Amino acid sequence: MNDTLLVSVQHLSRHYGNLTAIADVSFELTQGEVLGFLGPNGAGKSTTMQIITGNLAPSVGQVHIGGIDLLEQPRPAKAQIGYLPEHPPLYRDLSVDEYLRFCARLKRVPRDKIATAMARAKQRCGLAKVGHRLINNLSKGYQQRVGIAQAIIHSPSVIVLDEPTVGLDPIQIREIRELIRELGQEHGVILSTHILPEVQMTCDRVQIISNGRLVFSDKVANLNQQMDSTSLVLGLQQPPAKEVLLAIEGVTDVEDLGDGRLRIHHAATASPASRLAEQAASQGWSLYELSPEYKTLEQIFVDITSSEEPTALETTV
Repeated sequence: MNDTLLVSVQHLSRHYGNLTAIADVSFELTQGEVLGFLGPNGAGKSTTMQIITGNLAPSVGQVHIGGIDLLEQPRPAKAQIGYLPEHPPLYRDLSVDEYLRFCARLKRVPRDKIATAMARAKQRCGLAKVGHRLINNLSKGYQQRVGIAQAIIHSPSVIVLDEPTVGLDPIQIREIRELIRELGQEHGVILSTHILPEVQMTCDRVQIISNGRLVFSDKVANLNQQMDSTSLVLGLQQPPAKEVLLAIEGVTDVEDLGDGRLRIHHAATASPASRLAEQAASQGWSLYELSPEYKTLEQIFVDITSSEEPTALETTV
């Protein structure tokens, strides 16, 4: 990743009468970065994607693509964007080659460079052997690859993918994720999804949108740290007083769960599990359970989104 700024979104809002689809959304994308745009259905993801790709005008706000104002200079700004909507814009009665040639001409690839652009897009998307086949006869996974190929055929600096793995089987999902990671090494990629593992396995940074507002923005590595265990469940047939457990190094708090089970809180990097086991053995507490509690990505997501009051409604998802 480098510091080349590809996308700058400032204070975007979109209103439909009295309804607000998104409100005051701001973020940036740099080259070599895969940005995950995560949120529940109806949160405002697709509205945001449509605005930054120039398919929908914002009510308020600015979008700059490669330093170019998308509203003031839409043609040169859009030339830097490759877009795969949730439903790929495929002409199923064309062959892969016919379709990609058509897309290359639409995106103003010079005639003498179309063949090279097609070959490169097919190679990157694993389509080299199916160029002659009708799109309608391809599997959904391959159709999705064709959709990505049309998005990158003009070598854009920014690639926007809206729900790229919806409806795919596990093998196809893995293949598309690998392709997205490869694209992220050279381009800037915005990946819109409501699938939690998608972000964890594909993205460098994640933003969570809820009720039309950005409620979380951080590196995926930092998000993963929130999943580290910070508590243990301790089961003892002869539990000691709470003060005895609090005196053990690393224990920060103790919750009584009933029936001899206790929740032991500790710092993420300082589990007192071994010290608790030693004390239980030496003091005759009759240990029968000692297990770390991990916070799942789903729990983090629910905690973040459920804390937001519903203030917006998206009318098209």
